[in-house]
Amino acid sequence: MSPAREALRPIARHPLLAERASGILLHISSLPGGHGIGDLGRGAFAFVDWLAEAGQRFWQMLPVNPIGAGDSPYSSLSAFAGEPLFVALEPLVASGLLPRSALRAERTLRRANCYDAARSYKMPRLLAAYAAFCERSGESFAAYQTFLRENAAWIDDWCEFAAQRDGGVEGFHAFVQFCFDEQWSALRRHAASRGVRLIGDVPIFVGVDSADVRCRPELFRLRRDGSPEVLTGVPPDTFSRTGQLWGQPHYRWSEHRRTGYAWWAERFRRASRLFDLVRIDHFIGFHNAYEVPGGAKDARRGAWRPTPGAEVLTAVYRSLGSLPLIAEDLGMVTAEVHALRDRFGLPGMRIVQNAFYGEDSYDLPCRHPAHCVAYPGTHDNEVITGWWRTVGKDVRGRFRNYVGRTQEPVWLALLRATMQSPAAIVIAQLQDAVGLPPSSRMNLPGTARGNWTWRAEDAMLTVSASRRLRSLTVATGRCRISP
Repeated sequence: MSPAREALRPIARHPLLAERASGILLHISSLPGGHGIGDLGRGAFAFVDWLAEAGQRFWQMLPVNPIGAGDSPYSSLSAFAGEPLFVALEPLVASGLLPRSALRAERTLRRANCYDAARSYKMPRLLAAYAAFCERSGESFAAYQTFLRENAAWIDDWCEFAAQRDGGVEGFHAFVQFCFDEQWSALRRHAASRGVRLIGDVPIFVGVDSADVRCRPELFRLRRDGSPEVLTGVPPDTFSRTGQLWGQPHYRWSEHRRTGYAWWAERFRRASRLFDLVRIDHFIGFHNAYEVPGGAKDARRGAWRPTPGAEVLTAVYRSLGSLPLIAEDLGMVTAEVHALRDRFGLPGMRIVQNAFYGEDSYDLPCRHPAHCVAYPGTHDNEVITGWWRTVGKDVRGRFRNYVGRTQEPVWLALLRATMQSPAAIVIAQLQDAVGLPPSSRMNLPGTARGNWTWRAEDAMLTVSASRRLRSLTVATGRCRISP
């Protein structure tokens, strides 16, 4: 039986997607902390505790892979490795690999979200920890060897690629990935103990300057000189008049089919080891993908071409035994994209900010199906306070008619309307859950600079904010109430 034919069989919905709940979207880099960007240290554990106190059962993040051009988590240097700068220094001090003095940093690193500053501060300390680790043996070294065996499908490629980029040694990069894995496992255990599940994000494409393209070029549509034959992106839309030119290479699907989509299966297996649920970014790409000629300066000239998404998802299902996936079915979505989503029992997404630009919108909370994930807005949208400043009278009128007379600020009224949705899961950006100003926006699609820099502060994660969010969560039936 062919993979596509097998995919027609009904696939059960994942149990985590069935129970009414809510959560918060906050990237690791946006966590509070003292070393340049957020990481897997105390700030991450404190945020889990804040979520639990606020009655939230999900923490959604952006991709946690090594960042590429423009510090974008969606332009990754590896589909498998973790961002080295997310490795926290506190656990390395606790294990004796670094002295306590290694934690002392300038105050400017506490509020900044700057990868360059974090890199300058952290890399010498990670190198020192690696040197200390190499002098040891025993239980930690045995765990390291186990990690290398379990991740043999990708770890050597990543280490060779990373060492060539920075002129370092492969063993150092393997050690950093081991630390990332150990710290991630500790965070996930803590989250589970507090009733919080982690939601990850898998970009459908990988960067041209990545370990995947460099080490597995046969899987991508490249010219002889290694440049992409065609580039990824989307055509002009409301975000950009010239479209979005992402610049990654397209897949050579014939080679993926020949190998039984083994690379895809391994990619999602890795994601399932890190997360409880995974959002597939640009799910439309599993039905068709927009191809822009290589060398183009923008995305106005391109064409949609079919992709074998049913075969890919079938291979993933065979590998994982279930599909803990959320389909980001936004953009130029067709009935065929929805049919593919529904065939595999995946929930789609609804963006409530989009609900008031016309009559009887698909995104109105009252029109949401139970099997979907609803957002006031995502990291690509204005935060609610910024959105309200930009919309016209007609949008404001529809919003006011929908939420009724209320003395609540707009951000809280829109959050409440989203939480009242029939959608099984609601995810709000932290910015929208606590009513932050427009300056807290994370990303403006179609722009190459000034994104991914916003960072939360400890003062935002107050007891009063968690109590208000918990009260709303209880009122809308999304919080487990102890007997």
